[in-house]
Amino acid sequence: MLKELIRKSRSYRRFYQNQKINYKMLEELIELARLSPSAANRQRLRFKLVHSSSQNEIVFSTLSWAGYLQAWKGPEEGEKPTAYIIILTTASNTEKVQCDAGIACQSILLGATEKGYGGCIFASVDREKLQKELSFPNNYHILYAIALGKPKEQVKITNVINNNIEYWRDENGVHYVPKRDLQKLII
Repeated sequence: MLKELIRKSRSYRRFYQNQKINYKMLEELIELARLSPSAANRQRLRFKLVHSSSQNEIVFSTLSWAGYLQAWKGPEEGEKPTAYIIILTTASNTEKVQCDAGIACQSILLGATEKGYGGCIFASVDREKLQKELSFPNNYHILYAIALGKPKEQVKITNVINNNIEYWRDENGVHYVPKRDLQKLII
């Protein structure tokens, strides 16, 4: 069921680093993005697939992890993502491709979840450093990075209490994501 797939598709930030994702699987995820809707069918997104250890380290070093978990600096060795998809565009006005990027990210993450993997979308990227380190041509603009891997953490949905939407972890490392009540979302 689609609802269950969406429920399982959480933002995972810790992975089994020894369970690699191969290039073919990354291509399969991009195929889902390719088949997804695109505004005016312009198809202005491009994708860089990263799965080698050396390039993974480059991407990892450009990301800011879990803003609400101030003391946590990101996954430790052994828990890092095993692949990344960098979403780029050549459009000069990146604001106009944000809808396409959101749809592509959702398609990619749902596909990963269906295959038993998970991921996390990053807007907090040191774009200048990543552009330089991965040698993207100057006409490409980095929109997002998606970290992927086999989830090593449990993520649970909980209800928003006192209007606090900040995610948190308990003493066992279980990650909780507060969601607003359905009736409070409908106007």
